[in-house]
Amino acid sequence: MTHPATPLPLWAGRTAALIGILLVAFNVRTAVSAIAPVALDIAQDVTLGSIQLGIIGTVPPIAFAASALFGAAIARRFGVERLLAVAIIAMVLGHVFRAVAPSFWVLLLGTIVALAGAGVGNVLLPPLVKRYFPDRIGLVTAVYVGIVSVSAAVPSSIAAPVTDAAGWRTSLAVWAVSALVCLLPWLVILLRHRRACAAQSDAPAPPAPRIPAGIWRSRVAWAVALTFSLSSAHVYSAFAWLPLLLVEKTGVGEAEAGAMLGVYALIGLPAALVIPPLASRLRNVGVLLYAGIVFFLIGYAGLVFFPVAAPWLWVVVAGAGSITFPLSLTLVNLRTRTQAGSVALSGFAQGVGYTVAALGPFLFALLHDVSGGWDLPLYYLMATAVLTAVVGRQLGRPTMLEDELEARALAAPASGAVDERRGADEGPLA
Repeated sequence: MTHPATPLPLWAGRTAALIGILLVAFNVRTAVSAIAPVALDIAQDVTLGSIQLGIIGTVPPIAFAASALFGAAIARRFGVERLLAVAIIAMVLGHVFRAVAPSFWVLLLGTIVALAGAGVGNVLLPPLVKRYFPDRIGLVTAVYVGIVSVSAAVPSSIAAPVTDAAGWRTSLAVWAVSALVCLLPWLVILLRHRRACAAQSDAPAPPAPRIPAGIWRSRVAWAVALTFSLSSAHVYSAFAWLPLLLVEKTGVGEAEAGAMLGVYALIGLPAALVIPPLASRLRNVGVLLYAGIVFFLIGYAGLVFFPVAAPWLWVVVAGAGSITFPLSLTLVNLRTRTQAGSVALSGFAQGVGYTVAALGPFLFALLHDVSGGWDLPLYYLMATAVLTAVVGRQLGRPTMLEDELEARALAAPASGAVDERRGADEGPLA
């Protein structure tokens, strides 16, 4: 789908799609943040230990990575909208399983199912923006990423009052209802598609857009994936260890450290609103990656060398490095020409990114245990930020994924033919 010469009004014939995208964006993080605020209540009722709670805490990035790697392939076969409807149903069922869980295993199963659905939703949001809003990619991406950022904080805000009023099971069940609501606009869209297909049953169906194989060898794909990995690994490490780091290294109290983590997370909201439109207008988006890296480095260097002087400043500056998250999601559409390319790039980038995110907190903790302090883990984050700078040059080139893969596909047979002719000229060995 190409960009129209004049952008259409945002709501022009796309009301259901816009509402559906925003509702899905609101629901893809609720399964992550709904359990932590009521963990103690669950542990008393279901008899959970620290190991079981730790296992549940490690599920999100693993589930997101697996969903991204497999979801893209399934979407190309069955269609984005139909797969999204299945993913939403999985979210509903997962939340219900967690709300009625009589044991750890049912709670774990519900968590996996809910997060698998949310992970597929993560992958499909950029292609849906490209399909329905190719003329408003920056704006719609900014809005939905902003909603994702806010939605992660909503369960934490209402969990305590809902639990006090109706119990932890009701607190978790609320999100099943929320997920069910976001299914409605996609059912409307699927019915429209079915009617349109029935009305055109005599006309031959256009071939499904495909992209050449070999995305694992694509420089464009790796540039976007590493940009996503940078933000994912650093943010997940911060969520896991930043409060303890601040208490031990800067001397602040636990309450203040928790507030600083909240500020770190909220910085993602203005970044989500500003970066996608800005990236859509910049010719060289590599400068935004470099800016994020500089923010990370300054924040971490401050915590290493001047931790007591201005801890709030270092946390805010390090949090500003998370501009690489909305940047990577915007690049999924800015570096592809087709919805098929967007699906493939979204799945690859998020699959790689969430795999790295799953390892980030573990390596951070391991380096802390090995060194007995927090400087070595912070140096590790600084090193990964510096290494990611190597893809900035690639991001500065407006190369499309499909163009790169087509060029590789065309060059491969040509090189093979040259080798065959060379062998024929040389003749058999005696």
